[in-house]
Amino acid sequence: MQHHQNQILMTPKENLKKNTPSKSIFAPIKEKIANTFSFTKNKWFKFGTAAFLYLLWVIWLMNFWLLLGLVVIYDMYISQKVNWTFWKKRGYTGKRSKVVEWIDAIVFAVVAATFIRVFFIEAFTIPTSSMEKSLLVGDYLFVSKVSFGPKVPNTPIAFPFAHHTMPFTKSKKSYSTLLQWPYHRLAGLSDIKNDDVVVFNFPEGDTVVVEHQDQSYYYLCRQLGRDYVWNNFPEITVRPVDKRENYIKRCVGIAGDSLLVVHGQLYVNNKAQNNIDKLQFKYRIETDGTMLNPRALEDINISHEDMDQSKIAPNQYVLPLTKENAGIIKTFPGVKSVVRVENHLAGERADYIFPHHENFKWNEDNFGPIWVPKKGVTIDINVKNLPLYRRIIDVYEENELRVKDDKIFINGVESNKYTFKMDYFFMMGDSRHNSADSRFWGFVPEDHVVGKAVFVWLSLDKDKSFFKSIRWGRMFRFIH
Repeated sequence: MQHHQNQILMTPKENLKKNTPSKSIFAPIKEKIANTFSFTKNKWFKFGTAAFLYLLWVIWLMNFWLLLGLVVIYDMYISQKVNWTFWKKRGYTGKRSKVVEWIDAIVFAVVAATFIRVFFIEAFTIPTSSMEKSLLVGDYLFVSKVSFGPKVPNTPIAFPFAHHTMPFTKSKKSYSTLLQWPYHRLAGLSDIKNDDVVVFNFPEGDTVVVEHQDQSYYYLCRQLGRDYVWNNFPEITVRPVDKRENYIKRCVGIAGDSLLVVHGQLYVNNKAQNNIDKLQFKYRIETDGTMLNPRALEDINISHEDMDQSKIAPNQYVLPLTKENAGIIKTFPGVKSVVRVENHLAGERADYIFPHHENFKWNEDNFGPIWVPKKGVTIDINVKNLPLYRRIIDVYEENELRVKDDKIFINGVESNKYTFKMDYFFMMGDSRHNSADSRFWGFVPEDHVVGKAVFVWLSLDKDKSFFKSIRWGRMFRFIH
């Protein structure tokens, strides 16, 4: 009787639950899958997978010193002689362990993001109107590093996610030049083609006047004199290739091409450039005295800044326009004429135009002919054509160049020929009258190329407020 009193009485439902097998009908399937893939938990499998991926990485980099890293991978998975997570002090719980977890997560995120940014894809923004209307000020875009092959960083010691200056400072360098690697580009998906939209490091950005970073140091020296610049601007700095300002332009000439601009029309290898839908020039607009409607101009994406600077006389305006927009403005009430502008006549020399020499009477609208240097090609050089290639020979390809009595000496040897060590490119903005490009500062060396602009992921109109500023129609749009 006592025995029965000590038993726990169960309801029929509880009794049924007790007698039901604990494994669900899916348990055998789960167990079978676990057994099938149990080899993935084997330390030799983990080591083999990690070593294989690492070897692919070493082959891509073509730096076989990195094979020493296999020793580290072997120890992490097999021998385990070294505690590679020494910062994780075991035996602590609570707040301290949570801090360590957060530090681990942040370090991993920074390393992973930096890896992706350096070798695969990076986000950029468009700060100026040199590529309008193909790209607009306020466009945020992704640039593919693998399209042309990512560059191994020249200055690998740098603060994460900062380009050349520390955040919240004006001149504090975000990098160290204690370690400098030579130029090396990994294998890419393709070569640069004519009319690709390319991001590159500004070729004249090797020396920078910190107070005027938006202007070329060499332009300031030409305009004001070198002594004036050095005496009046105390902060002048030198930057390695990968820490120079990022520019974005269209590659109109690849290595080996010949270019000529006649009355604003670009010819590549004696053929007119392929039609670029959004190509933009300045147009002079004459009205009968009627003011242009700002709302109508805004509807065709004319910025407030362009509107503010457009009026040159009571009935005259100058605006950067595409051919399509010029046709639209012709239909505006009171508009009498819309005529494309040439900044200079043929044969008129603009001293700010490359190669900045009196023998070359070139300007933005009438430029060339000029040949784009190609790696391995040997050309004749003399004092007449030297201005075109002086910076290449002296600066980009690091030779000692000297001219004496109309004779050219390269590395101390008198020379009348030169063989190029790199490919070069000629870049132009799609807003042809509002773009500081290769017409102003010359060729872009291959070691300055960063990547290919792929697509716009966000676009904000600086002339509008918050939510209204989003250009919904431009989001997730591929760049052509």
